[in-house]
Amino acid sequence: MDRDQARKLKEQLAAFARDLAERQGVVATPRSLGAQSAQERVSEAADVVRAPTLALGLVPQGEGGFGIAVRYRLGVPRARSIVRKVLAEVGPEVDVRRTGRIRPVSELGPRPPAPTSLADGDTDRRRPLRPGVSIGHVGVTAGTLGAFVTRPGGDDDGALYALSNYHVLAGSPDARPGDIVLQPGPADGGLAPGDRIGELAQVVDLDPLEPAVTDAAIARLDRVPVDFEYPVGRVVKTARALGGEIVGKVGRTTAVTRGRVTAIELDDVIVGYEDLGALGFDDQIEIESLHDGPFSRGGDSGALVYREDGVALGLLFAGSESGGRSGKGLTYANPIDRVLEILGVELAREAPHPFG
Repeated sequence: MDRDQARKLKEQLAAFARDLAERQGVVATPRSLGAQSAQERVSEAADVVRAPTLALGLVPQGEGGFGIAVRYRLGVPRARSIVRKVLAEVGPEVDVRRTGRIRPVSELGPRPPAPTSLADGDTDRRRPLRPGVSIGHVGVTAGTLGAFVTRPGGDDDGALYALSNYHVLAGSPDARPGDIVLQPGPADGGLAPGDRIGELAQVVDLDPLEPAVTDAAIARLDRVPVDFEYPVGRVVKTARALGGEIVGKVGRTTAVTRGRVTAIELDDVIVGYEDLGALGFDDQIEIESLHDGPFSRGGDSGALVYREDGVALGLLFAGSESGGRSGKGLTYANPIDRVLEILGVELAREAPHPFG
């Protein structure tokens, strides 16, 4: 199938799977969570995580064609029955994979960052700042500084910003612009005011009642020195993932890892958050590790995912501890162009102030 045919079939299968779920009495979805308290949201989110919902996307096949990616959670028998019926409808052009429970890879709750002593990445205080180091809101544990960005044509005196995830730089709906951001993050010993590097500037709000595309935020940096280099050199270009690319990232916990994009345009990726409950994400990128360990672990949230030629594809935000063909889990990333567009920023080419 070409891409347009695959997209049309994906839409048809999504409707088919929803109809099957409704027939089985499964009505809980992230869009239906209307609880007022955090405790109620988390309770209702458990029902969503148990529901046999499927994530559907595109998977690259030979000669430039595409098949359908079907993802479902381990331990949910009703999901398996729906998958079997989807397979019967489509046939061999389906790539089916089981996942573990998907969570943000920097969390106060179920999947916290790995302890500092067990992290292979950079958990120390670093000046100049550089991609891949530990970072976090003063009230969060720790995540990863993904990239430096600027506002094109803005009126902010050429300020430089750090890009990471909402759940790294904000952490909860209570966070406000102006909150302190630390490097290293609090879980790695960062303390205010000595380890302050800037302040929260902007977040992309997450709403349990609406499908999300990005888990992203930026922090306006103080005049601290920065180093723009990644393991592949400077990353200033972006592209949309096509599937099959060999990619890398540098993160706070697992440092430099390599993987392959195994699916694109995944919709209904259900991610469990500590404060917000279960959220559904659309248009996501899936990555599987190419080495013995996982592509990401807790604390790698916010890392930039890039091709081997130094072109950025995504912003890492979630993963599972198990699942995938290797059994080591799968990683999920927001499309980087959507992240930058929504925030109104671009990857920085150089420091706009003399301390960079």
